[in-house]
Order: sequence, then structure tokens, then C-alpha cells
Amino acid sequence: MTRIFLTGYMGAGKTTLGKLLARKLDVAFIDLDWYIEERFHKTVGELFKERGEQGFRELERNMLREVGAIEDVVISTGGGAPCFFDNMDFMNQNGTTVFLEAHPDVLFKRLRIAKQQRPILQNKTDEELIDFIVGALDARHPFYSQAQLIFNADELEDRWQIDESVERLYKLLPTTK
Repeated sequence: MTRIFLTGYMGAGKTTLGKLLARKLDVAFIDLDWYIEERFHKTVGELFKERGEQGFRELERNMLREVGAIEDVVISTGGGAPCFFDNMDFMNQNGTTVFLEAHPDVLFKRLRIAKQQRPILQNKTDEELIDFIVGALDARHPFYSQAQLIFNADELEDRWQIDESVERLYKLLPTTK
């Protein structure tokens, strides 16, 4: 039975690496945010607005437990999911957790390009964006660092780097040694 939880900040590559890792392992892939959106027929942003952060985080916790019961799966969690309730403990007890660690400058480059798709980032200047990323990483690091594996996800800029990263991650997993 394989169950891998990918954690890390937005833009770290959880979905990019997760899809390809799942294919290599011949298991299912679930992006927790997408799962929530499909289940509730609303975007994460809409659910956040409707329920507030506390309400959304409770829903996210429940959905994490639901997908965390599935066997043979790679799960990409939302960036904040490990930081609330006992989510990190739950993931550590029910699978292999991997923190995809990326340098703030790398995250800035990735998120700057994609900020229009992320409501929380949309109106930030470059300086505000880098400050936001650094502050969030500082606050979340105590949770992310509880992962069983820490994986450098800085090099995901082209297909070759992504494929190499998938191979490196695959070799680190306890189920593939």
C-alpha cells in the first residue's frame, strides 16, 4: 500500500511532481484543493469567502481524512493544510509525508507569473509578494518540517528538471528502495 502526502508552499511543485510521481508509481493522484472544489462545486476561494478561514480549514481537515483513507495514492495537499488542527500528525501516521522545499526567490518567480490565478496574491507588488512569501514560509516552517522527507523542489523549470526531480524523489521514498 502506497500513500504519499506532498506538502509545501503554493508554487512549490506539489501538483507538478505529484502527477508524475503517481504515474511512475502506478497509483492515483489527488490534488486536495481540486478534490474539495469537485465535491462542493465551488472554488477554494469561494468556500473561503463563504465559510471564513476557520470554516474552510475544518472542511479541508475532513476532506484530508477522506482522501487519506484511500490506498495507493499520491495526495497534493493545499499549502496551508499541514498547519491546522492535527493534519500533519494525521498524514505522518497514515502515509509518507514529503515537504517540497523551495527557496523564496524560486517561489517568487513562479508565483509572480501565476498570481492572477491566485486571489490572495493578485494585487500585490513584487516587494509585497516576496515579503508575503517569506512571512508565510516562516510561519509554516514548523509544520512543514515535521514531514518525514524534505525534498528540494527548486529545479522544476523545464521538462528535464521535472523528470530528474521525479526520479530523485522516487528514489527517496521508502516504498521504492
